[in-house]
Amino acid sequence: MKKLLVTTVIIIGFLAVFTPLASSSPDGLQKVASSLGIKDPEPAWQGFMSDYSISALGDTYISTLAAGILGTLLVLITSLVLGAAITRPNQTESQDASVSSGKKE
Repeated sequence: MKKLLVTTVIIIGFLAVFTPLASSSPDGLQKVASSLGIKDPEPAWQGFMSDYSISALGDTYISTLAAGILGTLLVLITSLVLGAAITRPNQTESQDASVSSGKKE
């Protein structure tokens, strides 16, 4: 648990330093589309962290930083939960293996 806490603190520190340095320039596909005059359609649904910021916070720096931290934590928690669910040992399989090998419990 201590390693998880240390890792989380390091990731948050990394995000605090480098998230504001993210480029505001469009990526390659967006640049090509804009040079060809293709406009972005109005989205049917605005996500919670659209454009990598939380619009409810107002301040650009804080909203981008909060979106980076929150997104990283969501991915970390989801990965931990799915990993625990996938790797959870099945009790009946371990009992079947011990019975078939001739071991007594």
